[in-house]
Amino acid sequence: MPATLQRFLQSIPQTDPMPRYFTRLVLAFLICSGGFIQNNARAAAKFTLSPGALTAYRHIMALRFDDAKLDIGQLKASEPDNYLSYYLENYILTLKIFIDEDEGELKQNSGKEDDYLRLLQKGDPQSPYFLYTQAQTRLLWAMNHAKFGAYFSAFNEAGEAYDELQKNQKKFPSFVANKLGLGVLHSIVGSIPGEYKWGVKLLSGMDGTVQQGQNEIESALEYAKTHDFAFEQEASVMYAFLMLHLKNDNDNAWNVIANSKLRPQESVLACFAVANVAMRTGRNDKAIETLERRPADAAYYPMVYLEYMLGQAKMSRGDADAETHIRHYIDAFKGRNYIKEAWQRLGWIAILKGDEAGYRRCMEKCKTQGYASVGGDKNALKEAKNGIPPDPLLLRARLLFDGGYYQKAYELLKPKRAADFNTDALQLEYTYRTGRILQLIAHPNEAIAAYLQTIDLGRDKKFYYACNAALQLGLIYEQYGNTAKAREYYTYCLRLKPDDYADALHTKAKAGLSRVK
Repeated sequence: MPATLQRFLQSIPQTDPMPRYFTRLVLAFLICSGGFIQNNARAAAKFTLSPGALTAYRHIMALRFDDAKLDIGQLKASEPDNYLSYYLENYILTLKIFIDEDEGELKQNSGKEDDYLRLLQKGDPQSPYFLYTQAQTRLLWAMNHAKFGAYFSAFNEAGEAYDELQKNQKKFPSFVANKLGLGVLHSIVGSIPGEYKWGVKLLSGMDGTVQQGQNEIESALEYAKTHDFAFEQEASVMYAFLMLHLKNDNDNAWNVIANSKLRPQESVLACFAVANVAMRTGRNDKAIETLERRPADAAYYPMVYLEYMLGQAKMSRGDADAETHIRHYIDAFKGRNYIKEAWQRLGWIAILKGDEAGYRRCMEKCKTQGYASVGGDKNALKEAKNGIPPDPLLLRARLLFDGGYYQKAYELLKPKRAADFNTDALQLEYTYRTGRILQLIAHPNEAIAAYLQTIDLGRDKKFYYACNAALQLGLIYEQYGNTAKAREYYTYCLRLKPDDYADALHTKAKAGLSRVK
């Protein structure tokens, strides 16, 4: 591989649980579009959404894999010419690998992708689902390759899927599912920082913008308003994730999810989607309610990450049993991601109890257990190596803020001043968190003052606080129609190069600049 491509692949930022917005949006796409299948084929090998195929698909989306396997067996027996049975089999395999994060299983089954693609290629080429199912199969495998750091394979797979969707769009321009798939890929490509886009285009041929993707997904939702669109609710998940991760529109993201027909008590993936959006839009109590009522009997394949989500949500609220849920995640999950971060969270719980020795024991575990592949684990390991425990007051304010308990966080920090903290890092964190809280409780002028103080204190420091303060100033000025000031601070955000979160912050700043041109 050329050295420049190698550097590009290694430089791609890694973040987040179901791994930041790339895998979240792809997962949403796969959830939403997996069953867009009708009886359009006329050849012997067909793509037919029969009752049996639909039942199997619904069981897969609920993570009722054993039931889905029985359905597929019956489908093969009663409809041997319906090639959706192979498509659905592949769905179970790839989702299981993704959830378990079992790299050995991925390697053991890697040859099956070609097997399933060869079978799908025997279907009716005059059906819009001929290329579409092949593209989605490739995306499922690309998602797993990306999870384990095989970016070259992932981009190749995604590029072939993109090419197939493009061809399908030309052949069947009114095929709604195709627009949905292209919308997700265009959004993902559009969100990649500019310095990496050349590599994406070189490796995959993909191009597009966030707005282009948004328009395509919105066209599918508009179609659903006047047509019987069986997968409208799943398409809503895709749109909500786009609003949340790429458009910085939390209220719209939540409104879409809250008004959808998702049934989190009957589907593990629906539970993840609802709880995830709730947690990220300051609706922590709703997230806890959703997670506590998730389907958990033996019929459902376990998604242990939901237990970790529940522990984090309870931690933000200050519930005494948060530690129990996080420890259960550590004990039960055999995958690779968010183990280090989970130990960090247990350390934080110890600090909040005044147990510094307990904190240090947890951070020693953080050093030795899990992997440092995704952003949360990298940050946890960095804190463990640093050896400096967080300030209890600022930590409690951060957790309250993350849970959407803004007024409580404000009351906690209100008596304090920056000078009350004895290090640059703590002073910066205080002014930054004060600004974030004031912004969310609708005190924009005070928030602006706190952010300007953060920039003044931190412009030459390695911490991310000044960079994010500049981004938030841009968002405030954009919200109030001062586009000149918004451009000024989005641009200033791009000039700062913090050690942490630079790519994510710069991506949002670039998106902001595109909105206020």
